[in-house]
Amino acid sequence: MTDRTAGNMHGSAAKAADGAEELRDQIERTRGELGDTVAELMEKADLKGRAMARAADLKDKAGAMTVQLRSSAAQAGHAMQDKATRAGHVVQDRATKAGHTVQERATRAGHTVQDKATEAGHAAERGAPRPLGTVVRAGLRHPRPVLVAGAAVGALVAASVLRRRRGGRRR
Repeated sequence: MTDRTAGNMHGSAAKAADGAEELRDQIERTRGELGDTVAELMEKADLKGRAMARAADLKDKAGAMTVQLRSSAAQAGHAMQDKATRAGHVVQDRATKAGHTVQERATRAGHTVQDKATEAGHAAERGAPRPLGTVVRAGLRHPRPVLVAGAAVGALVAASVLRRRRGGRRR
């Protein structure tokens, strides 16, 4: 062989060595990329693991919502209780005022009746004969027996009116 041929062979071997090294590096990179791709595919193919992770997320969210809903419900309950208490106080105040008004009117009516009865008694005393005047004065000093007697007379009158309405029949 000639020097030229030997030089060509040596040059070719160097090129081949460089090409083989480059090829090894390329194979190593491809293996790394392939490993990453396989890991991603395995992760995507792990349906059970993904479902469990999703279920755990949903469980956490549901727990947080439950806490939030309970808190909202408690706040709404307190607000309604406060409104009901205020409404009860308003009704109680109005009922108390109405009771006082009725009591004041009844007292005034009682005083008016008492005044008129006193005036009638005085008029009867002035216009009545002397023995009757003594009885009227005694009635004015002690009105309770007069009222009891008046109620008894009123009951007798009411009973006779009812008897007449029934046609005089007794049962």
